[in-house]
Amino acid sequence: MSDAPADPAANQPPDEDARRDEGLDLARTIARGLAGRTSRLPGRLPGRLPGRGKGGTGGSYQARRSEPGRASGAHPDERDPQTIDVTLERLVADQGWSTDLRVHGVFARWSAIVGRDIAEHSKPESFADGRLVVRADSTAWATQLTLLAGSLVRRLNDELGDETVRVIDVQGPRGPSWRKGRLRVRGRGPRDTYG
Repeated sequence: MSDAPADPAANQPPDEDARRDEGLDLARTIARGLAGRTSRLPGRLPGRLPGRGKGGTGGSYQARRSEPGRASGAHPDERDPQTIDVTLERLVADQGWSTDLRVHGVFARWSAIVGRDIAEHSKPESFADGRLVVRADSTAWATQLTLLAGSLVRRLNDELGDETVRVIDVQGPRGPSWRKGRLRVRGRGPRDTYG
């Protein structure tokens, strides 16, 4: 056996400066990747960074915003979460329901639009293709509403927009129904049986 001393560098911990250089190199690599050059971080594809889209390059804000697949960034756009009223407005506009919703809003405010006296004796039933069907509770009120139809059309179009309501179809009260139960029998219907 030789009494030569062992290499003292083999038993000592790694040099502190060497560790700092490796950490500095790692930091530089990460900084280069975040700057859009390359990314060597585990779990990521080279050149693709979060919030940068394809290629990992910068560019002007407008160019990044208009390209599909890009993150929206700090400024709001159509991909950001929207409030329910904005979403519903977009749905109504896309489906073409705006006129129907305005007309049904008039149904709810019928007494405010036509007046309390008329609203007590009539009610709107349906609206389709510019034709509003109004049901009166008596034949006298049906006649009265037929005479007032022109002024009602003007009032309704002031609320809904021009040419929304073109015709008001006034109908009298419905006759009594003699139907009772699920089953029906064909026949002449109700008639005078009292002599």
